[in-house]
Amino acid sequence: MAELEQHEGEQDLEKKIEETRQRFKNEFLQDSTEKYDSKDVERLQADDALVEGYLQWRIYVVDDALKMIDESFQWRKEYGVNDLTEGTIPRWMFETGAVYLHGYDKEGNKLFWFKVKLHVKDAKTIVDKKKYVAFWLEQYAKKEPGMPLTVVFDMTESGLSNIDMDLVKYIINCFKIYYPKFLSKMIIVDMPWIMNAAWKIVKSWLGPEAISKLKFASRSEIQGYIGLEYLPPHMGGLDPFKYSYPPLPDDDFQTPICENGPIVSEDETEIKEGEMEGKDALESSFHSEIVVKPKKVNFLEDSMRSEDNDKGDTGGKTKGARKPLTTFKGPLLDVSPAEELSFGSTETEKKSLIILSNVTKNQVAFKVRTTAPEKYRVKPSSSCCEPGASIDIVVSIHGGSQASPQDRFLVMAAEMDNAGSQELAQFWKEVPKTKIMEHRLRCHVLESVKPTGNPLRDDPVEMGTGREQEFNTALMRVMTCNARMEQKLNTCLWVQKVLIGLVLVLVVLNLLCLRLLSASQQPS
Repeated sequence: MAELEQHEGEQDLEKKIEETRQRFKNEFLQDSTEKYDSKDVERLQADDALVEGYLQWRIYVVDDALKMIDESFQWRKEYGVNDLTEGTIPRWMFETGAVYLHGYDKEGNKLFWFKVKLHVKDAKTIVDKKKYVAFWLEQYAKKEPGMPLTVVFDMTESGLSNIDMDLVKYIINCFKIYYPKFLSKMIIVDMPWIMNAAWKIVKSWLGPEAISKLKFASRSEIQGYIGLEYLPPHMGGLDPFKYSYPPLPDDDFQTPICENGPIVSEDETEIKEGEMEGKDALESSFHSEIVVKPKKVNFLEDSMRSEDNDKGDTGGKTKGARKPLTTFKGPLLDVSPAEELSFGSTETEKKSLIILSNVTKNQVAFKVRTTAPEKYRVKPSSSCCEPGASIDIVVSIHGGSQASPQDRFLVMAAEMDNAGSQELAQFWKEVPKTKIMEHRLRCHVLESVKPTGNPLRDDPVEMGTGREQEFNTALMRVMTCNARMEQKLNTCLWVQKVLIGLVLVLVVLNLLCLRLLSASQQPS
C-alpha cells in the first residue's frame, strides 16, 4: 500500500514538473526570449531536480513556482551569473575575507560566513558586492547541487556603519527566490543591542517559511549549532583556519587508503607542482588536490585484472554493504547513490556501496577522494570502467572510527581515448580539468535503534553511565538557566535601585516645592 502511494506521488510530481516546463515555454518564452539566459532555459528543460526545487519551495503550486522561476532567471541574466568568474570581480573583494565558505554545522550543512565588521557601506561598489555573493553561491550550487547552506553573520566588533540594508535584503532574496531550498538556517552571532531595530526590519522581509530558520545566538549559544572544530577562537572554538587568497578555501579532498594498504605518495617536487597549478585559476583552486601516485599499471591490464577478480569475489566484497537507491545521471558516469552514503554504528552498517555506470562509448577513468582519508577504506579507489559496464565500489569505515555528517566524498571521472597506451597516474596528470566530471557525496549517519530487551539483562554499568550523563546534562541546563536568571535578577535589582533613587529625588523636590509655596502664602 505504501509503495503504491509512493508511486502515485512520484507520478503526480512528474506531471507537475512537465506542466511547469510546458507553461513556462508557452507563457513566458513566447513573449521574449532575450530576458533569460539560454543556458538557464536549457537547464530548466533538462534538470528535473531544478524544477522540483522551485515547486517544493512554493508548496507545489505551479503558478507560484512559475513566478519564482521568471524572477530568478531575470536576475541571473541581469547579473550574468552563468559567466561569473574570478576575473570579473575586483580582486580586493576576495582579499578582504568578508565572505567565504568553510566548515560544516552539526547537521553537516556547509557554512557560509559573512564577517560583518569587514564590510563598509559604499553605493559605488554595491553591484560588485552583489555579484561577489552570487559568485560564491553559484560555485557552491555547481559543486553541491541541492545541498543546503547555513549562513553565519558574524557581528563581532561590528557597528551601524557596517550594516548595508540593501545588501542584506539582497542576500535574503538569494535564498528566498534565486536559490530555493539552499537555506538550512541563518544564524546571527553576537549582535549588538543597538542593531535590534535593523534586524526587525530584516524579519519583515523573510517569508513565513524562512522566519523559523532565523536564529540569534551569543558566543556561547553558537556552539549548539556548530562544533568547536569549525568555530573560530573568538567564538570559543578550536578552528585554526585563516582565510587567505589565493586560492579560495574548499573541501580538502584527499586520496583514501585502499584496503590493501596506503598508496605510495609522489615525491615532493611533483606535489609542489600540483599546488602551483592549483593557484593559477579559480577552477583549479576549487578542485585543488594533493596528488598521489598509485602503483603504475597499464589501463588495459588493470581493467582485465579487475574483471577477473570481480568474477571471483564480487559477492564477497559487496556483502553487507548498503546498496544505493537513488542515481545521479552524469555526462560520463551514472553515480549511485545520488547524494549521500549512509553509515551506522553497528557492524552491518559500516559498509556502503557506490555504483558507477559508464554511459559513454569509451573507457572512463575514475578515482574516489574523501575529506577524511584516515576514517575510510575504499576498494577500488581508482580504476577504469568499460563502455556500458558498471563497477561496484565498497566504502567501509576503518577500525573504531565513526562516520560524521561533515565527511564528504568526491567521485572524479574522465573519458579516455587511448586507454591501452597510458598509465593511470600519467593520465590524471595530463587530462584537462575542463574534461573532468566531478560529483560530491555527503555522509548520512543512521540513528542507532536500541533493542527492546529485558531491562534486567541490561548492563548495569552502561545503564548507570547513561543515567549519569543524562543527569549531568540536565544539571548543566539547570545551572545555565539559573545563571541567566541570576543575571536578569541582578539587572532588575539595579534598575529597581535606580528607580527608588529617582523616586526619592522626586519626593524631596515635591517637599521643597510645598515649602516654598507655603512660605510665599504667609502674610508678610
